[in-house]
Amino acid sequence: MSKDNLNNLLSSLEKSLATLDDSSSDKGKQYGVIEAYKDGVITIKGLSGLKMGDVVQVQNTSIQALVMNLESDASFALVLENSTEVKEGLMVEALNRQLSIGVSDDIIGRVVDPLGNPTDGLGEIKEDKRMPHEKIAPGVMTRKSVHEPVQTGISSIDALIPVGRGQRELIIGDRQTGKTTVALDTIIAQKGQDMICVYVAIGQRESKVARVHNFLKENGAMDYTVIVNAPASGAAALQFLAPYAGCAISEYFLEKGKDVLVVYDDLSKHAVSYREMSLLLRRPPGREAYPGDVFYVHSRLLERAVKLNEANGGGSITALPIIETLAGDVSAYIPTNVISITDGQIFLDSKLFNKGIRPAIDVGISVSRVGGSAQTKVMKKVAGTVKLELAQYYELEAFSQFASELDDATKAQLTRGVRIVEVLKQKNGEPRTLWQQIAALYAVTNGYFDAKEPKTVVDEVTTLFTKLESGNKDLIESIEKEKNLTDDIKAGLEKAVKKILA
Repeated sequence: MSKDNLNNLLSSLEKSLATLDDSSSDKGKQYGVIEAYKDGVITIKGLSGLKMGDVVQVQNTSIQALVMNLESDASFALVLENSTEVKEGLMVEALNRQLSIGVSDDIIGRVVDPLGNPTDGLGEIKEDKRMPHEKIAPGVMTRKSVHEPVQTGISSIDALIPVGRGQRELIIGDRQTGKTTVALDTIIAQKGQDMICVYVAIGQRESKVARVHNFLKENGAMDYTVIVNAPASGAAALQFLAPYAGCAISEYFLEKGKDVLVVYDDLSKHAVSYREMSLLLRRPPGREAYPGDVFYVHSRLLERAVKLNEANGGGSITALPIIETLAGDVSAYIPTNVISITDGQIFLDSKLFNKGIRPAIDVGISVSRVGGSAQTKVMKKVAGTVKLELAQYYELEAFSQFASELDDATKAQLTRGVRIVEVLKQKNGEPRTLWQQIAALYAVTNGYFDAKEPKTVVDEVTTLFTKLESGNKDLIESIEKEKNLTDDIKAGLEKAVKKILA
C-alpha cells in the first residue's frame, strides 16, 4: 500500500473514532463479547469492571443477564429468560447497576414475574420507584421488638403458636399436608387488617398458581395482595430471584410505613434452583450437592423481615417461608438451615392430616419464639391452658390404648382433649375472626363441650357463632374493640355461651 493511501486510511479511521466518541448514545458505555453460551450461562470477555450481582444486556435485544461468577480473565452471567437470540460472538453492554424491580401502588392485585413484568394480561404496571432485589437488612437500632399480632384466623396458630408483625415463622411439613392452605387462609384473614400481602410462588406448576389466584380473588384478597410467580417451566435464575423480588416489593410498602405479610412458597424449591445454577456455574458442590453458601442465600433473605421503630416509619415485614420435608425429616440439610434462621416453626404432620385433623398442626413440635408478646390480652387469658391440656391429651391418648382401666381424672383429661382437638378443626378458606376464636376457646376450656358427642362439636361451634352473631352484637364489638378479657366481657361470654350450649 502506498504512503498516501495509508495516510488516507488513518485519517478516515481517526474521523470515525472521533464521531463515535462524540455520539451521545454510546459515550461512556462499556462492552464485552459473549465468548461462550451454554445451559443458560454466558461467558463474557472484555468487561473488567463488572461486580457480582451486576446486570448486563445483550446488544440489540431486551435480554438481560445477571453476573454470578468473576474470574481474572472472564465473567459468567446467567441469562434471565429463555431465548434463542443469545449467541456466541454477540456484544454485551454493562448497565452499571444491580438488579432491581419497578414498583408502585398499582402492583397490588397483579401477578408479576421476578423482574416485575406483568403476567396476568391486564396491561403494563406504572413504575413509581425501582427497588433492589438484594439489600442489606435493617440494623438493630432501626428495629423494634415484635409486639403486634398477625391474626391468621387459624385458632390453633393464634392461640398456641402466635405470629407477630415482623416475625419469621416457618411453615414446615411433608407435601400435601396443607402448608399452602395455612398461608392462604392467613392472607384471607388480613381483610380489613390494614396489611399488604405478597405471595411468592417458586417453581410451582402454572395450574397451582392459577388456583391460588382464583382462590384469593373469590375471597376478595387480591384487593391487597401481589403474586410473584416463577413457574417450574421458567429459568432457574428466575426461580432463584423470585423471593428477593417479593421482598423488594414488600420493602416498597415498608418504606411507606405499611405492614406487609410475605409468603415464600417454597424455599425448598428455591434451594434446588440455586443448586442448579451453582452447578451450571461450575461452583464446587458441598453437602447434598448444595453449594456452601446456600445458608447465606436464605439468611440474607429472611433477615429482611423486620418491625421498624416509630422513628423509621413503624412498618413491618412478616415472613412466612414454607419448607417441604421428606417423611417428616426435619433434620435434613435445608430444613435445619431455615429452622435456625426463623423465629419458630409451624409443623404440619401427615399422620394428623390423614386422621382428619385439619389444619394438621403438631402443637408438640411447633413453637413461636416470640410467644405471648404477639398475642392480644384476651387471647392470652382465654388460651392460657389450651396448649398444656392438648399436650397432656396426646400423651394420655398413647398411654390409654394399653390401659384397661382409667381413673376419673384421666378420663376427664381425655374427654377435654378430644373436644379441644375438635374445636380447633377448621375448613379451608374459613378463617375465624378474633371474637369467634375467643368464644370457641372460652367454651371448650370451661367445659361447655364436655357433655357433647365429639362428632357433633364442629357443628355445635358453628351454631355458637351463628347465635352469638345474631343476638350478641354488643359483646362481639366489645371483644374486637377492647381485645382484653374484662369483667364485663367475661360475664357476657359466660352468660351467652351457657345459654347457647347448655
